[in-house]
Amino acid sequence: MWIEVLKSKIHRAEVTEANLHYAGSITIDEALMEAAGILEHQKVQVVNINNGERLETYVIKGARDSGVICLNGPAARKAVVGDLVIILAYAWMEEEQARHHQPIIVIPRSGNRL
Repeated sequence: MWIEVLKSKIHRAEVTEANLHYAGSITIDEALMEAAGILEHQKVQVVNINNGERLETYVIKGARDSGVICLNGPAARKAVVGDLVIILAYAWMEEEQARHHQPIIVIPRSGNRL
């Protein structure tokens, strides 16, 4: 049996931009993506700690070490600059593999730095 489990997350990143007039997605600093094992175009869930909003979208790679966390398109209505978000990535695994899986947890420092 296959089950979907948490693969990795970026915990309590600060939204730095919200760009309503963009096609859609979330832009994430490449260094954060790499640390969390999140790939460009991968589907992620974004949970806003400040207002409880949840959304699913895909990732666009942002400039490395820029600290960028930008909600684009309609997602920009779900957060404002300064909100804290959790970015969750999931993976499908066989049940036995999932029993031993440990997700990657990235907790950025101030400015969304590693």
